[in-house]
Amino acid sequence: MIFVNYLLMCLVFGTTFLAIKVGIDAGAPPFFSAGLRFLLAGSILFAFMVIKRKATFSLLLRKEMFLTGMALTFGTFATLYWAEQHLSSGIAAILSATAPLMVLLLQSALARQRLSVHALAGCLIGSVGVVLLLLPGLTVNFSRLWVIGCISVLVGQVFYSAGTVYSRRVVKRFEDTSPIALNAAQMMYGGGMLLLLALFVEPIEIGPWLAPKAALSLLYLIFAGSMTAHTIFYWLIAKTNPVFPSTWLYVSPLIALCLGAALYGEPISVLSVIGGITIVAGIVAVNLDSLKTLLSKGRPQRSKAGESKAV
Repeated sequence: MIFVNYLLMCLVFGTTFLAIKVGIDAGAPPFFSAGLRFLLAGSILFAFMVIKRKATFSLLLRKEMFLTGMALTFGTFATLYWAEQHLSSGIAAILSATAPLMVLLLQSALARQRLSVHALAGCLIGSVGVVLLLLPGLTVNFSRLWVIGCISVLVGQVFYSAGTVYSRRVVKRFEDTSPIALNAAQMMYGGGMLLLLALFVEPIEIGPWLAPKAALSLLYLIFAGSMTAHTIFYWLIAKTNPVFPSTWLYVSPLIALCLGAALYGEPISVLSVIGGITIVAGIVAVNLDSLKTLLSKGRPQRSKAGESKAV
């Protein structure tokens, strides 16, 4: 289930960069779009969990939900949505691929543990793989706003990394609460903060939402991007570790490229193939310890009688 959910999360997240770009290009205000997306998704999920009696409204009064929402939703997506006004979705995906390395560094610093050489190497290899994968199709228009947009995405990944590491502690602290309810509560807080920001810095108009592309983008991001993929992400953090779910930032561009080739006949360059192989190698290196543990569990144990030699 971990592997299946991981692939599903990567598949959905791989399309969200483009979906955000479609909505913004259609004229939807970025902060208001993000806020509406997460507040609605979180509210629907939370109401469902309350009806199922798997959550209570008292969860919304906990400071952990506010802090997680501020980092994972508000800090990450306020910067990303604003930046995609001035960046291509490919550039945004590449810059976002720095997050697993940030998560690894932050987790090691807080635990005061030495960095695993293969995990660090895996993060670097994965980042290089994403660049190689997307390089043939990248378009870059250098300007002051382009540079600020790049910096904005990187700042957002700092928030994302802090929120990912912190949410692991939150999940342990609320062991009796479903990760779905925890994710819904943090999305409600993050969405509310984004809407509050939008009220101060954006003109709120209904016109852009009447455009079919903007409306479809919002619906897809609510139901697929937030309610499905973000819930799986939170569930994976609870079941594994903060670094592993974050590697979706390596896999999603690869899945998007393969879908484009399979469904639309888009060409795949040799450089993209090398990038794909590099990404897989990086992910294996990052999760080498977990893979060794998994393989050792599956290996049949030999009995001592079988191991003894005949005299």
